[in-house]
Amino acid sequence: MNYCRRYIQDSLEGDVSLNKIRIVFGARQTGKTVLMKKILPGKNSLILNLQDSSLRQQFERDPSLLRKELAALPAGITHVGIDEIQKVPALLNELQFIYDADKKRFQFFITGSSARKLLQHSANLLPGRSHVFHLFPVCLPEVESYEGVSTGSAFHIKTMHPPFPRMSLERNLLFGNLPVVRSENENTAQATLDSYVKTYLEEEIRSESLVRNVGAFHVFLRLAAIESGAQVNLSGLSQESGIPLSSLKNYYQILVDTFIGFWLYPYKRSGRKRLLTSPRFYFFDSGVRNAAAEISTDTNILNELGGKLLEEWVGIELYQRAQYAGRGFGVGFWRTVSGAEVDFVWQSPEEDIPIEVKWTENPTSKDARHLEIFLDEYSRRCKKGFIVCRVHRTRQISERITAIPWNEM
Repeated sequence: MNYCRRYIQDSLEGDVSLNKIRIVFGARQTGKTVLMKKILPGKNSLILNLQDSSLRQQFERDPSLLRKELAALPAGITHVGIDEIQKVPALLNELQFIYDADKKRFQFFITGSSARKLLQHSANLLPGRSHVFHLFPVCLPEVESYEGVSTGSAFHIKTMHPPFPRMSLERNLLFGNLPVVRSENENTAQATLDSYVKTYLEEEIRSESLVRNVGAFHVFLRLAAIESGAQVNLSGLSQESGIPLSSLKNYYQILVDTFIGFWLYPYKRSGRKRLLTSPRFYFFDSGVRNAAAEISTDTNILNELGGKLLEEWVGIELYQRAQYAGRGFGVGFWRTVSGAEVDFVWQSPEEDIPIEVKWTENPTSKDARHLEIFLDEYSRRCKKGFIVCRVHRTRQISERITAIPWNEM
């Protein structure tokens, strides 16, 4: 498979992080290892993969081996990569010692698929010495022919080249955007996603002893996937599943710490209307979510769930872009106690933009009514809104509302 450029690659290779320890966090199979190998200059690099059990066990017995081995390297080895650092958290202390001794001797690149073990076993995340990045599944600006549309810079981030191949909406919604899954045919992709969920349960949960009752967590994982994108009612979920409330809170935190999911919070600008305040929870990838929820990948399922799956996919896309865009950017949602609701609100330093997601190919003013209510409520901060849908070309719905195709968002 040809290499496709990732959004954070420019930052990782840039001067801003030169002589800092670069840490890339992300869920499994998002492409961290491939990206590290692409960035590190082959013959001048040493890569330590802690998935290798024999290597991991050596460092577990004696973390100081890292310091000793790096001290013995020839001067020509200038870059060091450590893959899956959470496997041996004690290596962070060694990295700090090595870095403080000579900040320019090595350029360090570290990856991790769980912040939980690092936080549990080591408070040392190299403050002041590291720059932290996050890698997500493939987003639209990493896909060929993406141009961004008339939304301007408000929630448009620069495009990447060489890009990933385009995929149909159906493929995006059913199989998601993990790089390896995008490269496979549908039968293989489904098997890969099913294995992903199973491997996650067995390796990340059981072997790392993150929970005591794996069976209960399995029940929770399916329910959390089914409810992905909805406001979370922990009490109701506890009654439905029979899992104690305290365990549910811990399980959700595990998904966040291992980058399998994230919380989306209500829009909090002051206004006159009373708002619902419970957050929503999303899986990081629609394909993984569907596999965990045991949702069929037959395209006929879109007749029933197309609108829900499209809304969730848009939420994931916007969240990724906000994370990549950095400080001052975010995504929320808006829902009043009286029933007015906007699916997403893109928040930037300049303005906030309400976004509705509709399955329709023919959006009308009726689809824009809650956007208009929102714009009236926050008129000083918000001047325009968008309907993301299956329309073929951009369409003006009203003076303030534009409908845009899902792949030009």
